Amino acid sequence: MSEQSPRPRKPGKPYRRPQKDPVRILAFEALRAVDERDAYANLVLPPLLRKAREKGDFDARDAALATELVYGTLRRQGTYDAIIASCVDRPLREVDPPVLDVLSLGVHQLLGTRIPTHAAVSASVELARVVLGDGRAKFVNAVLRKVAQDDFDTWVERVAPPYDDDPEDNLAIVHSHPRWVVSALWDSLGGPRAGIEDLLEADNERPEVTLVARPGRSTADELLREEAALPGRWSPYAVRLSEGGEPGAVAAVKEGRAGVQDEGSQLVALALANAPLDGPDKTWLDGCAGPGGKAALLAAVAAERGATLLASEKQPHRAGLVAKALAGNPGPYQVIAADGTRPPWRPGSFDRVLMDVPCTGLGALRRRPEARWRRRPEDLDGFAPLQRGLLRTALESVRVGGVVGYATCSPHLAETRAVVDDLLKQYPHTELIDARPLLPDVPALGDGPDVQLWPHLHGTDAMYLALIRRTG
Repeated sequence: MSEQSPRPRKPGKPYRRPQKDPVRILAFEALRAVDERDAYANLVLPPLLRKAREKGDFDARDAALATELVYGTLRRQGTYDAIIASCVDRPLREVDPPVLDVLSLGVHQLLGTRIPTHAAVSASVELARVVLGDGRAKFVNAVLRKVAQDDFDTWVERVAPPYDDDPEDNLAIVHSHPRWVVSALWDSLGGPRAGIEDLLEADNERPEVTLVARPGRSTADELLREEAALPGRWSPYAVRLSEGGEPGAVAAVKEGRAGVQDEGSQLVALALANAPLDGPDKTWLDGCAGPGGKAALLAAVAAERGATLLASEKQPHRAGLVAKALAGNPGPYQVIAADGTRPPWRPGSFDRVLMDVPCTGLGALRRRPEARWRRRPEDLDGFAPLQRGLLRTALESVRVGGVVGYATCSPHLAETRAVVDDLLKQYPHTELIDARPLLPDVPALGDGPDVQLWPHLHGTDAMYLALIRRTG
């Protein structure tokens, strides 16, 4: 199948103006932003939806469909690329990216939704006519008609190598993850095939929206009075919104007394806050505080205990987000813009220190599905010195008897245990604390003393936490 150039229509043939479909045009615009500007869908999509609502083009069902088209297409991009590649007569890299985006949207409608086949093809061809022109629309039509001949499972069986021949490549295509990510996650998770398949599939599911009630300002009971609210699973401050729940409509969220925060992120902050330490408990540090979710929860808990939080963030605009998240905190706090590897504070100044370090983000692929296609194995080498430098700062910033929490939103062993093991060798007057008892009632936490959370086991992002006490 080849991509055709636009042709002049035949003399006398009536011209039909393409029908503009606001939902699919918006989805296409979001995918183009992700592709062209390296934008994240969770940042691009909300303003597009808001603008469409303001123009009167969208209702709630339209917004839901546009969201599904964007996220569903991004999550299954690897699988859809393999299917499309088998239906064209050239390498996929030679297909123009806008054409590929229209094709991917069409394939998702055909294989990943309940939209009838005829409607999925015709709507995609109309989108192509609007955004690509008639000639390329014919190419889209031909490819999608070929895709429509089989269902998802049949296509996957055709384009994926047998599991016994190449397990990682099979899982990569079946579950739409880069092969290197499959390998890394499998190494981190360990265990049989069923476990890694459950994890990869969980990455392809739409995550729940989880709220956090900030202590002293809101309660879980208040949030549970919302129509779509369900109790959190593990955190006493967590409330989940069922499908269709809109966090922006919750009064406590609008007023800053509550926020949107994954339950795994809440658990990491609370584990540090509740870790046993020797001596005073008055000064806390969040050394990588942006965008402010953990800092807001820590500051609220600190205020209840008469402690003070210093929230430090290197990027000034992110420090502004932290200040916004902490505004109205019931106790004293301070937000500064500072480089955590060159701190302005004195060594040994803090009783508790959290370092939630920059990382590949492989633990949050449910929320940022496009990240799996952007990251490369060499990115690990770029993060490694920074992660070690920040943990070094944390260990030097905490006083003797105090506790450091090292956290990442990545389960990759190079970003978790390898970093912790290296720094413990450099700082012999430290010891790991068993973090598992500080996550009460949370199952499947492994052998410890560190903790790795998982989407398929805990319903959270794949947050990692190591708690380290300075002993000398």
